[in-house]
Amino acid sequence: MMRIRRLGRPESFAGMADGKLDVVGCGSMVVDLFYRAPRIITADEKTILDAHDAGGSVERTQVGGLVLNHLGWARVLGLSAGIFGKMGDDRHGEFLRAGMDRFGIAQHLTLDGSSSSFATVIVDANGDRAIYMARGATAELRPEEIQRRHGAFIRRANIISTEVSQLPLATVNAILAFARKHSIPSVLDVDLPATDAARMLGTRADLERALRLATILKPSKAVAASLAETKNGDPLKMAEKIRGRWGNRAVIITMSDRGCAIAARDAALKVPAFRVKQVDATGAGDAFLAGILAALRWKLPWEAAGRLANAAGAVCIKRLGAFPERFELRREILDLYGSALPETPSLRNDGFRPPSPVEQAEHEVREIERFFAQSLDELKILRGGLDLGALGRAVEMIRQAQARGGRVHVTGVGKPEHVARYAASLFCSVGTPATFLHATETLHGSLGQVHPHDIVIAISNSGNTEICSAAIAIKEQGAELIAVTGNRNSDLARLADLVICAPVRQEGGGLGLAPRISVLAETFVLAGLSVALEVARGLTAEEYSRFHPAGALGDAARRRARDGNPKGKG
Repeated sequence: MMRIRRLGRPESFAGMADGKLDVVGCGSMVVDLFYRAPRIITADEKTILDAHDAGGSVERTQVGGLVLNHLGWARVLGLSAGIFGKMGDDRHGEFLRAGMDRFGIAQHLTLDGSSSSFATVIVDANGDRAIYMARGATAELRPEEIQRRHGAFIRRANIISTEVSQLPLATVNAILAFARKHSIPSVLDVDLPATDAARMLGTRADLERALRLATILKPSKAVAASLAETKNGDPLKMAEKIRGRWGNRAVIITMSDRGCAIAARDAALKVPAFRVKQVDATGAGDAFLAGILAALRWKLPWEAAGRLANAAGAVCIKRLGAFPERFELRREILDLYGSALPETPSLRNDGFRPPSPVEQAEHEVREIERFFAQSLDELKILRGGLDLGALGRAVEMIRQAQARGGRVHVTGVGKPEHVARYAASLFCSVGTPATFLHATETLHGSLGQVHPHDIVIAISNSGNTEICSAAIAIKEQGAELIAVTGNRNSDLARLADLVICAPVRQEGGGLGLAPRISVLAETFVLAGLSVALEVARGLTAEEYSRFHPAGALGDAARRRARDGNPKGKG
């Protein structure tokens, strides 16, 4: 059954539940996964992602997408905003809708898409970026859904915005035709060159119709060149040529660090950019468009519109990420803009109420409770499907290796590295000497730590990470390999002499991406293996106390040994 999310947190939108909205948008709504790299590479090249402060490569996960970004910045500038369209009823969708709720963006979204959109964003040392998008449900919004499902919501708009980026061009045309039928001005952000747009999103005829239907066009300089069919033309002349060809009220071309060019019925001008230090160019055009939307809503002169839009874009590039996240950025925009804006309803009095500290804390507690429930469910499923025979064979392999003078090593990459350190320490504490083996260093000399008689336990949920290179080297050294993985068909599993499979369906948490429950599963399995090793060795309380000469555990073991209860029974 189709689900429509009419408004995020309905109680927070009493003031705008049935009234007009300054701008209503439709288009890309994307979870942005940000990575930093030394530079943007080209075909057939490789590079290493930079590690951030937390030790991983994903620096930030953020609400994003061309349309959702410019609606967020429009909210920062004081406009009421809404969004309509299609997304998946999934983790990414939940994350995006929560972000919209925080910013008071009214929603009319069907949740019947295959999956919500996401994008991988690579940012280099200069703040330039490369973006790889998975369109997901955005690409599935059909033209016939515009009026039938969303018509009443769209009619609440004073301005309609949409894009040539992820939506099918036929759907873009349905939105623009609906806007024209109901005399609502429209702004079309053209984010793909003409050839790419026609090839990936529809046909050249579809693109031509969209360009003709839009009230205002906003292409980048590169895209404008493709529309004007020129290579290095003057941006203002290109804007005038495009407007003359498709008859728009205005064409506004962004020129990166040079500002913008505006060709309108009553103006033709260039507005210079503000000079700021660029951290990340992602979303600068989206923030710029929000400034244009605000200027249109307040009927500002074109020079002021360009200046306000440039100020919003400049504030955006001073920070990592495309979505604004903080209403306080309005002050920074106004400081650059240098003039007061027209009187607008307060951001706190337009029907939007951000969550109170108590409400936010309650929401966080609910998410924690949900995570605990998911974890227990996953571990219960794991226990039901776990091959205990594989654990028994692992004990046998380890005992045989010890008998021939071999040792046990435990290794992993990323979060499993920490699990490996814990497992090696745990095995030692119950009488099976084990050492941690650094997977990366294995390829740079630490392979000398491994003897042909040894056993190496390699941990990886996917089984397809850098651990495989270490596994190949370990096998070539002559040692036996036990894989603890969530993927029985992985490269690591194929390399292993024995596979202990510990799959989980979900990781838990807001996005469901960070290794959480998979780490619990790996720890669960290795802790079980330590129990079997302890029993196989016949460990006594007296022996355990020798391994723990200090601390509460050693004291407890010594008491048991004195009381004649060496194995802790009774």
